[in-house]
Amino acid sequence: MKAPFSTPSSLLKGKGRLSPYLLTLILFILFVAILYGQDFMCIFGQQLQNYSYPDKISSSSTERVKRHKVPFTVGKAEEGCDVFSGRWVRDELSRPLYEESECPYIQPQLTCQKHGRPNKDYQHWRWQPHGCDLPKFNASLVLETLRGKRMMFVGDSLNRGQYVSFVCLIHRLIPEDAKSMETFDSLTVFTAKDYNATIEFYWAPFLLESNSDDAVIHRISDRIVRKGSINKHGRNWKGVDILVFNTYLWWMTGLKMKILLGSFDDEAKEIVELSTEDAYRMAMKSMLRWVRLNMDPKKTRVFFTSMSPSHGKSIDWGGEEGGNCYNETTLIDDPTYWGSDCRKSIMEVIGEVFSKTKVPITFLNITQLSSYRRDAHTSIYKKQWSPLTPEQLANPVSYADCVHWCLPGLQDTWNELLFTKLFYA
Repeated sequence: MKAPFSTPSSLLKGKGRLSPYLLTLILFILFVAILYGQDFMCIFGQQLQNYSYPDKISSSSTERVKRHKVPFTVGKAEEGCDVFSGRWVRDELSRPLYEESECPYIQPQLTCQKHGRPNKDYQHWRWQPHGCDLPKFNASLVLETLRGKRMMFVGDSLNRGQYVSFVCLIHRLIPEDAKSMETFDSLTVFTAKDYNATIEFYWAPFLLESNSDDAVIHRISDRIVRKGSINKHGRNWKGVDILVFNTYLWWMTGLKMKILLGSFDDEAKEIVELSTEDAYRMAMKSMLRWVRLNMDPKKTRVFFTSMSPSHGKSIDWGGEEGGNCYNETTLIDDPTYWGSDCRKSIMEVIGEVFSKTKVPITFLNITQLSSYRRDAHTSIYKKQWSPLTPEQLANPVSYADCVHWCLPGLQDTWNELLFTKLFYA
């Protein structure tokens, strides 16, 4: 006895016509495909989506995601090279990347040469990663990439310094009558008119709504942050193609942070205190949630810059007690140096929160490499917010700014790293 369907003749009937059995089978398959086709597409679409996110912050999350073409990239990074691990090398030929006097956008709080700094040594250092080189910052590539787009830095005055550095790195390619910079409350906008592009800075030192949100009058010691309020500022970030966040310094008011549970408009305000780490974790989760809901990972890029170190205690690097960055003109050469002004617990919070997210965000780890640069702060060479007293003038250490950085200087390197991660992911 022949097995069923063992020969073609068993499938045919008459002259080349399909048998009723085969016809029924084909019709059934078509019916199932039509009925469940949408489900199949959803299943396959979900599988494809799993490969659409760029690399995550940690190696563990990277293992869960296949590499895909990352928006704005023009090449691949060198395999196995950590651009944030390296050393500073003296470079008299290619540094600085621009002159202080030729960039009119630098705030007077950052123009150290104009305010009497006697040396320029801090301008002649280049970051050299171990085992690879940083690609040269290409202003033409940046401007062509930004054609018809918006780039925005969001955060505090340290992020504003990075923003101004970025503008200084590209503005020379734009004719004088084709560029402008304007400020509208919390928003500052640099426009490259021929490119229909903007590079913007938005003041939001906590990212969340706070009582320090006024871009001019924000020197408040009793700082309060409102829980779940990122949309207060976030509505101004919508439609941006490249976002660069930072937030750290303003959280460092002590071991506790005041959190408002209601609204600043409430007559009776409900305020609780959280540890700084828990409050910061809340902000990181809010930021990532906003990015997930508002940014398209196939078209946009989001970066987060880690904490900028300060050098307020010279005993950290073996100096005299009571000193700080004032009169420091050399680098810290201890590769393991970590100052007491940088809370490792905050870095741990960032690592914890970012490693658990599927939100595509690129981490710019500038903390360690910046820690060596005790020489690069504005110190006393800046416009002062108020007249100095005779006592202060007699003791420059008392009013030295060991938080912000001279331009040109260290923050140009931050933007070289941003450029590298933007175009060579």
